[in-house]
Amino acid sequence: MVPTISRRQALTGLLGGAAALGLGSACGAPALQLNEQAATGQPRAGGVMRIARPAASAAETLDPASSLSAYEYLGAIYNRLVRLDRNGETIPDLALEWSPNSDATVWTFLLRAGVRFHDGRPLTAEDVRYSVLHILDPDTASPQAGPLSIIDEIVAVDDTTVRFVLGTPNAEFPSLLTAYQCYIIPADSAASIGSTGIGTGPFALTSFAAAGAGSVIANPDYFDGAPALDGIDFYSIQDTSARVNALLARQVDLLSQTNLDNPTARVVASSSGTTVASVPNAQWYTIPMLATSAEFADPDVRMAMKLAYDPTAILGTALQGTGTAGWDNPVPPELAAWADVPRAHDPEQARSLLQKAGRADLSLPIYTSAYEPNLTAIATAYAEQVSAAGINLQITNVAADSYYTEVWMVQSLMVSYWFTGRPIDQLLNQIFRSGSSYNESAWSNERFDQLLDSARADLNEESRRSKYADAQRLIVEDSPELTPVFGDRLVGLSEEVVNYDEYGFEMDYLRLGLREA
Repeated sequence: MVPTISRRQALTGLLGGAAALGLGSACGAPALQLNEQAATGQPRAGGVMRIARPAASAAETLDPASSLSAYEYLGAIYNRLVRLDRNGETIPDLALEWSPNSDATVWTFLLRAGVRFHDGRPLTAEDVRYSVLHILDPDTASPQAGPLSIIDEIVAVDDTTVRFVLGTPNAEFPSLLTAYQCYIIPADSAASIGSTGIGTGPFALTSFAAAGAGSVIANPDYFDGAPALDGIDFYSIQDTSARVNALLARQVDLLSQTNLDNPTARVVASSSGTTVASVPNAQWYTIPMLATSAEFADPDVRMAMKLAYDPTAILGTALQGTGTAGWDNPVPPELAAWADVPRAHDPEQARSLLQKAGRADLSLPIYTSAYEPNLTAIATAYAEQVSAAGINLQITNVAADSYYTEVWMVQSLMVSYWFTGRPIDQLLNQIFRSGSSYNESAWSNERFDQLLDSARADLNEESRRSKYADAQRLIVEDSPELTPVFGDRLVGLSEEVVNYDEYGFEMDYLRLGLREA
């Protein structure tokens, strides 16, 4: 059991540890040196891992269609039809094969045979049909309902064949089913799945309390082989510092949904028995300029905000080099669809554009919060950069619990972030298409929307990627969305943990284990 640790005790312990190690602030400190990956090796047979995660609200649910926080549970207990690899390619999960008709308006998936849910019932095409219809049900209010709204009909052809009929062509349709909301649940389970968590995954649920503790146990009959661990205990600890202190005290083995800032990562990496793993480019940091605001309705002002700063300087100052400069292209460079879009750093040209727009004295707040540890560092570094072009930004901190309700998509300039691990079609359509509920800058560009539609209908991979590249150029040249950096996620874990590997919203639960004695 993890004891309760007060915020004051946690901060005192953490800061005291930093002082004792002589680490101090990351500002001016040498670059943080980390292993490229967590320790690997043959794990010992069995064992129970203890994972600390942020406490969610009392409305937390294991219904994947609408869950917004229970990522650790979802990846352990469920599977999707298909999943995404690190190159952004769609690969098999519960479906072994899939194919489109001649114009990509009908997609047919062939399921693995012999897969069973944790309660013993066999997986069938009807379960897949039910799961996706549950996402599309307006009463579910699933964030994935929008991207999947192109589905007109779902047909369970037989027990192992499911067919999706689309209203419009989409050559990238299978990638939309890789979203974490698309885990497959048993037919007719929507009313109870939020607490029962019955899936087909490598672990089965043994207990769950919204915003509280829970546990899973290994599924010996998992279709891809039994996991290395016997089970996982999940603990909810709301304060980041308290989670770190629980790790340093050896009360937990791994911190999930916790991106350590550089000073804290130095403490963890330098402490006996703990270490830090780096998940490359796992965090996509943005600075959305609200296109509907008086300040950023003018494309010249938006371009000035881009030309005025150097993303490599933001990376070095705010993240101590742990990541990749974004240069305002939101597509992570490791995705096969990424395009190299040149963007100059020219403060004088930025100043000229502001004068042309009548905004030579541009001054406004840039909002930030402790919601994520690097937001304020990025805001501060950006404000310092753009001051060379005469732009005066005032750092304005807002409480974490109201940041994404009172600032996001409300104020004209703020710092935000997303997890990477989205396929190209979902990333561009969900966050940049006109009218999307996740379009955080409220940008609308008819040419951009047309490019996305054209790419979806294009069955030629080369020309489709060319259209996605053109869409990326439009984002860099016209959109109000800045992408200064992709940050590595710095994850605290015990030195006893082996084979920790995470991509997007999911860990490799099969290989994850504890070191042999």
